[in-house]
Formats: sequence, C-alpha cells, structure tokens
Amino acid sequence: MTFISDLGSPGLVWLLGNAASAPSLDQRRSQPLPKEEEEGHKIITMNAAKEGSCKNFGSRNVRGSILGPGSLAVWLSLSVFCFGLPALAQSQLPPIVQAPGTGASVGQQHPDEQLIGSISGTVIDGTGAAVVGAMVTLTREDRSPRQEVRSGDDGQFLFADLVPGAFQITITAAGFAAQTSSGILHSGEIYAAPPIALALATAITEVQVAVPRTEVAEDQIKVQEKQRVLGFIPNFYVSYVPDAVPLTSKQKFELAWKTTIDPVTFVLTGAVAGVQQAQNDFSGYGQGAQGYAKRFGASYADIVTGTIIGSAMLPSLLKQDPRYFYMGSGSARSRILYAIANSVICKGDNKRWQPNYSGILGSLAAGGISNLYYPANDRDGAALTFENALIGIGATAAANLLQEFLIRKLTPNVPNYDPNSPARDK
Repeated sequence: MTFISDLGSPGLVWLLGNAASAPSLDQRRSQPLPKEEEEGHKIITMNAAKEGSCKNFGSRNVRGSILGPGSLAVWLSLSVFCFGLPALAQSQLPPIVQAPGTGASVGQQHPDEQLIGSISGTVIDGTGAAVVGAMVTLTREDRSPRQEVRSGDDGQFLFADLVPGAFQITITAAGFAAQTSSGILHSGEIYAAPPIALALATAITEVQVAVPRTEVAEDQIKVQEKQRVLGFIPNFYVSYVPDAVPLTSKQKFELAWKTTIDPVTFVLTGAVAGVQQAQNDFSGYGQGAQGYAKRFGASYADIVTGTIIGSAMLPSLLKQDPRYFYMGSGSARSRILYAIANSVICKGDNKRWQPNYSGILGSLAAGGISNLYYPANDRDGAALTFENALIGIGATAAANLLQEFLIRKLTPNVPNYDPNSPARDK
C-alpha cells in the first residue's frame, strides 16, 4: 500500500482538497504518479504483510466506509498523524553543521586535541614580603626554548599560552639562594603555583692568609741558628728545607754577623792561631803573645772578610743565596756530584741554579785584602791570591761532602722533612 505525502503542511492541504474526489485504492495503484508529485513528495511503501492486510481490509468493502462522509474525520486524523509526525520530529531535531573539510561537527572536541594553559605564581621572601624583580625561568622537558619573566611589584609572575606537559621553574634574585619548583601542566589548566619563598643566600667569605715571605725566612733562619754540629759548632749556612724562602739583604747580613761573633768562631780562630804559632807559620809575626795575637787577628780577619763579602755583600748585590741546600736523597753518586758542584754553583733568589759568583769573587776579594796584613815575606801578589781562591773552592767542596753524608747525623735540632716530597722540585 503506497501513500504520497509532502514533507510539510502542503501535503495536508492537498489531502483535504482532494479527499472528496479521491479515487479508489485500486485506481491509485494503476495510475502513474504525476511528475510533480514524484519530484516534490515522499513515497512510502509498506511491507508485504501490511499490504496483504490492506487487501483483506479492502475486500470487506472498506472503500466506501473510508471515503464515506461519516469517515472523513477519521481519515483526516490518521493522515495528520501519519504524515505530520515525521515532519514534526524532523523540525524538533537540532541542525548538525559540519566543519568544512573535517567531517566532524562544529563544537565537538577531538579526543587527542591539547588545549593551551598558563602558569602563575608569587615570589616572596622569608617574611612573606613580595620579591620584586626576581628572575623566573621556565624550562620544559620537550626541549622547547626556555622563557624568562621578572616578578612584578606584587611578586607575581605569569606564563601564558603554554602547551601541556612537565615543567620546571627556577627563581633567582640578588641576595637570595636560587629556588626551583616543578610540576605538570594539564590540558587547558590554569596552574597557580603556591607562593615560592626565597631563602637568604649564605654569605661565603674567602679569606686568604698569606704570611709575608720575610717572616717565613726569619723563622727559617731561627731554625738554622739552632743547627750546631755536635751541639756547639755553628752550622748556620746549611738549609735542610729544600724549598726555603730566599733571604733578604738584611737577613743575609744578620746571618753573616751572627756567624762572625759566635763564641765558637773565636775559639776555633784561637786554635788555628796556636797551631800556626807552634809551626812558626807566618814567621814575620814572631813568637810570644804578640806573635800569637797577630796570627789570631789575621785568621779572624780572613773569616770576617770572607763571610761578609762572600755571604752578605755580593749575594745581596747579585741576588744569590749563600746557603748550601741539603739533598739527602738519590744515589750516592748523584749526591757526591751535587755536593762538589755546589762549590761553584748556587741558587739564586729566584730559586734557579746559577754560577756561584758570590762565593768565588768573595774568596778572591778576601785573599786580596789579606795581603794588607800578612807579613811581607808571605805575600806573593795575585798568584797567591788566586791560589788561595782555588784552595778555598776545594775546601768548600770537601765541606759540602761532609754536609751531605756526615754532618747532618751529627747535628741535632734538624727539621724533619721528606726528601722525596714534591716540594723539592719547587
């Protein structure tokens, strides 16, 4: 069974206008549909079961009762119900608008879409007061460029238009320790960080205490002045500290003066003068007390001139160290060569090895001066002076060998140190 109806109210008007002259059901089946009806109306076809029932209904002379005057109201009501209800239902549905080229309706969020958010907070100090001008740095785990803002007058800061994800905030300010805060920004979230309190930076004061070199050298000299062979013979010009601080000119003269006025120096000078008199050396001085005094004076003059000129004056002018620096380690051969070499070389005030001009020239100067007070028959001019200088160099080499292998063992109050210490290379 087929009904023809318009989607709206015109179908009802058409039905009312043609109800009286409506053809029979069989006539409507046999008649073709008008072209305008096919184009402007909807065709509704019932299934076979319903169609069969309609045939049965028609065989009971339903045609007359349907089209009769008494059944017109029923027919109109059924027509309104059948054809008007779909139109009413369609008019109540909300329109569905599709976004161009997407296939998805406008107003519907894609499940994978991430909405932007923001992060804000306040920077305060330990008292709760706002920290103005603090540098707030935002870093993300996705390696996006970091962002920086400064806290405002109220200590607040804001980062807007942020994609979701993990983040870290670092806050720095003058006088405060750096503070770090982290979190996760969700899709569309307006993240308000709790107040971030900055602690005062710990004041670190680095104090470098440097003892003046003069004071260090003075302390080292005091130790050297306690060095006495067998506990009484002065051994002031030997340093058992390999990296000893160079002496000042004043300290060089003080050490020379203390050596010349030491009581043991006078005792040893007297012993030498007695041996010379017993052997009648420098016979021009004669014998007796007067000859002994002359020999004592000449021997003491040799010690004073040699010490003052060779260990104080020239070292001050040439900036050389008059001391012997004990080696104490290595093979015996290396120590022997070291001791002999130190008769003609020495350390400079710059701690570099150089020719011992002070010692050699000091011996020549002392020998030349000695020609002024030795007897005339014992003076041999320049030749004797240079000969005595060479003898003095040999005596220094012998003394250095004793210092390296023997005298230290006989000298108490020697400072302990590790001869293999890296300080030796300084």
